[in-house]
Amino acid sequence: MPIVLDLDPTTIALLVLAGLAAGWVDAVVGGGGLIQLPALLLVPGMSPVQALATNKLGSIMGTSVSSITYYRRVGPDLTTAGPMAAAALAGAVGGAALATQIPAELFTPIILVVLIGVAVFTIAKPQLGQYDDLRWEGNRHRWTAAGIGLVIGAYDGLLGPGTGTFLVISLVSVLGYAFLPASALAKIVNFATNLGALIFFVPAGAVVWGLGLAMGVANLVGGYIGARMAVSKGSRFVRAVFVVVVGALICTLGYDVVTGAA
Repeated sequence: MPIVLDLDPTTIALLVLAGLAAGWVDAVVGGGGLIQLPALLLVPGMSPVQALATNKLGSIMGTSVSSITYYRRVGPDLTTAGPMAAAALAGAVGGAALATQIPAELFTPIILVVLIGVAVFTIAKPQLGQYDDLRWEGNRHRWTAAGIGLVIGAYDGLLGPGTGTFLVISLVSVLGYAFLPASALAKIVNFATNLGALIFFVPAGAVVWGLGLAMGVANLVGGYIGARMAVSKGSRFVRAVFVVVVGALICTLGYDVVTGAA
């Protein structure tokens, strides 16, 4: 039975605006869930699992159009994207299955520490991700990509915010991609993780369809604009947005840890 929420026009408008902003951020460097998921969690009468599931519906519409835009304009390496996306989809299904059993607050401090490390690492290496400098070739490259996809896919199904950010920094720091092609690959993988989560959430009846589709259209528009901007401005622009998004994630999760501890 479809989930129906009684929302006023102002609330709907604000949620659609959040979807638009999330789509732009997600397309450039990932981390749109930082905007969209907290907005959904504030909706009266919506459970955390419903918010997570509805976020996935909105996000997959945005990642679909940004993936296509990047594919047409950047031409990401599909021999890397294929196994990475397949492993990420499997991980996301498993993560979504755990989402109703494991409290998110257990993971927040760990994610916060990891993000601080990512920020320090990125800022300390200003040349990081300016150019492609691939670490390995052939099967070792593909298996490493698949391993990254499996781990981050599981995280996306379980929690979600910052998934694209983790994908980008992994592709840059571990595999040696520049920020722009890393972001292009991340969108394809992120589409797979969203799909994997929805494979679990849709049969479970957790998606609020009307709201999710409205936010999804906004996410799609934001994703198209963000992907075109990233392609036109290049890796330097993507890196700058990446640092800002990581900083915002650190502030948000840090606030959650402090207020939760208090």
